[in-house]
Amino acid sequence: MTGAELEDDIPLGERKTVTDFCYLLDKSKQLFNGLRDLPQYGHKQWQSYFGRTFDVYTKLWKFQQQHRQVLDSRYGLKRWQIGEVASKIGQLLRTSETSYLNEAFSFYSAIRQRSYYFQVNKEDRPELVVKKLRYYARYIVVCLLLNKMDLVKVLVKELSEEIEDYTQRFNTEDQLEWNLVLQEVAAFVEADPVMVVNDNNVVVVNSNRLQEGCVPPLEQGMVVGQLVLADALIIGNCNNQVKFSELTIDMFRMLQALEREPVNLATQTSKQGTLEPNEKPAKRENPHKYLLYKPTFSQLFTFLSASFKNFTNLFGQPLVCLLSPTSYPKSVQDQTQRGSLFTLFLYCPLLAFFSVCGLSSVRRGLWERAQEFLRKDTVESSLLQKHVLELAAMLDVQNLFWDDPLEGY
Repeated sequence: MTGAELEDDIPLGERKTVTDFCYLLDKSKQLFNGLRDLPQYGHKQWQSYFGRTFDVYTKLWKFQQQHRQVLDSRYGLKRWQIGEVASKIGQLLRTSETSYLNEAFSFYSAIRQRSYYFQVNKEDRPELVVKKLRYYARYIVVCLLLNKMDLVKVLVKELSEEIEDYTQRFNTEDQLEWNLVLQEVAAFVEADPVMVVNDNNVVVVNSNRLQEGCVPPLEQGMVVGQLVLADALIIGNCNNQVKFSELTIDMFRMLQALEREPVNLATQTSKQGTLEPNEKPAKRENPHKYLLYKPTFSQLFTFLSASFKNFTNLFGQPLVCLLSPTSYPKSVQDQTQRGSLFTLFLYCPLLAFFSVCGLSSVRRGLWERAQEFLRKDTVESSLLQKHVLELAAMLDVQNLFWDDPLEGY
């Protein structure tokens, strides 16, 4: 029986289902590649193209759910192909914006729970295994941005096993690259200079996003909304600093510092394993962020210009530049590889204070008391030394500040 005769045996409705699926699949790939090729600056144009791409992937995902049986029997749809569609949706949603990240997490989590890539290891096709390894790397990035460090450790272990199996089965040239990925994420997880532990000596992960009640009050005469952070260019330009992909530890910390802590995070993250991209997640009022790793001056100037072009009312408005010092104070051990001390203070002042005091771990009870102490009063410059000494006394490290001038810190 010829292929034409076999095709004639397929009912017209089922043939149309396969045709429609192929159209959506090709269209989604075309839009995804086009989105990837768009410049990162000029995010209004990017956002419009993103909307079209996301809509097509949403239709494709729902279509394969509704017609899975026909696509299995007539098209030969593989589970890894389903996983690839879900992974692409996760990539679309992988930004620093927490509401998007939680949606991406839902897709990546479900791919793992439903073992969409399980059969890949049984096929003699290394390019399919690489898809699985890339999925793990992207999932890890999302978990890092959501502070799911326990899950990151589990995923790193699984990725390590997958890489070992991959390199043993195939004589590939990218083994060193994948081993470097493992080394980078391990260093990233251990980058914080101080660990907070509970009574069972288990590390406690704290969020350092902006939270209600932790923002200093406005200065006298200022009006709410008078100044709004519209765009932020987060640039990683340090040599030999801990990084994962093109996200340095300093860039990661500033991303966290410029995000509001979502009040319904528990509700959002409880959706893991569900795959229903009904609509694009609602954006919160966080600044738009550009991430630039070791850019040239020309690239930096282009992105900065794009920010002003997108917000024409920014001309004549304040421009704030926060530049990390290139060296540590002489009285503090240089840990530049684990991040700038300046950035660490912006990210979490208490963590940075513990670090300059030489502490590597602290009990959660003491951490919470110290946090409450910092929240209790607005630290005015005239009272800064008094507050520092009181905090040092609480931590039993006041001798550091009695023996040396406070200015040394």
